[in-house]
Amino acid sequence: MIVIHGLWSIVHHPKMAKKKLLPPVYVGFGMLTPVYIMSLDRLPKLNTGAIVHEVSDYVYDDAAIIACNLSQWGVSSGMIGTAVGNDMLGRFVADRLDRLGVQGKVRVTDRYKTPLEVNVSDKKGARTYFWQRSPEILSTLDEADLSLIKTAKLLYVDWYDGDHIVRAMEEAKRHNVPVFLNFEHGHTHPDLLRKYSGMVTVCQAVTDAAQIGKRQAMLGVARKLIKAGIETAIITMASQGCLVVRGDEIIRAHAPKVKAVDASGAGATFSSGFIYGYLHNWNLEDTIRFAIAAASLKVTRSGLEMFSVQAIQGLARTVRIERMVYRGDQFHTIRKFLSLPQSNPIANNPLLKESQKMVEKILPKKKVDRRRIKKSMVE
Repeated sequence: MIVIHGLWSIVHHPKMAKKKLLPPVYVGFGMLTPVYIMSLDRLPKLNTGAIVHEVSDYVYDDAAIIACNLSQWGVSSGMIGTAVGNDMLGRFVADRLDRLGVQGKVRVTDRYKTPLEVNVSDKKGARTYFWQRSPEILSTLDEADLSLIKTAKLLYVDWYDGDHIVRAMEEAKRHNVPVFLNFEHGHTHPDLLRKYSGMVTVCQAVTDAAQIGKRQAMLGVARKLIKAGIETAIITMASQGCLVVRGDEIIRAHAPKVKAVDASGAGATFSSGFIYGYLHNWNLEDTIRFAIAAASLKVTRSGLEMFSVQAIQGLARTVRIERMVYRGDQFHTIRKFLSLPQSNPIANNPLLKESQKMVEKILPKKKVDRRRIKKSMVE
């Protein structure tokens, strides 16, 4: 049934009306768009082509991906998004969110067609994307109903949705709802950092240098966010893992080596994992392990279908952790952990051990250095 409300239509699904759902503890705010993800071996050169191994579809952007992921993990989730067009793609978005149990009204407009995004990913994690993000589409966020935020435990926003996110962040602040900001490269704009920092609890950022493993770039961004007053600062570095700072606790996590197939949505999956641990009041180390493991497993197959919590925890146990301290405006490593301590209550969980076996089948096999073996036998 479609009910008309002025310029907008609201899509209601009969099965949603029959089911009594708990109010969403996670609420995402931002762009709503369908996406086609094409996986191939390598991106082609200009004016040439390439064989596509798999095509999958999903709902983007990151706020929606996280809502879908959390819902699959049993967390009540909601989405406040841009309006979609009154067309087939718009109906796809509404139906996919409904089937995954994501709450929230999907508004339909006749002003424009539903925007589409196409991502092309190769096995090395390189990604080329094509998206439609007009000011007209983003302006529909300014008319969205924010009532879901009032009872939420966390609001997620993306800096690339521009100042349209401010209204939602202010609403969250009025109701003492923590805000998770995906800031990416936005920290390079001092005015934006000053504007948002007072409304943000958790901030996820990145730099190009940090993405390719430059330690000083990672530490520099973390230092900048801490000084701005961010409570929890996260610096993600793709295959290099992440650094997370919360108060006196500083953790550097190294991503396990996996065979990459499709890197689309890896950053949003990391955010999903971190938010899952945050909403379950896990300690910071367990939360980071889970987030890194979720993102690492995501890239091992095409599309955005999520691995189970048990499978992710199996890989999380293997994540290498370094503890650090911040003294005299510098970060110092104090100790390293190669895996979860055996004293940790989840370490001996039977479901966890079974999921670890499954994860081991996905991870690439370690190469054995035969020359070193022979040499050691002689010695």
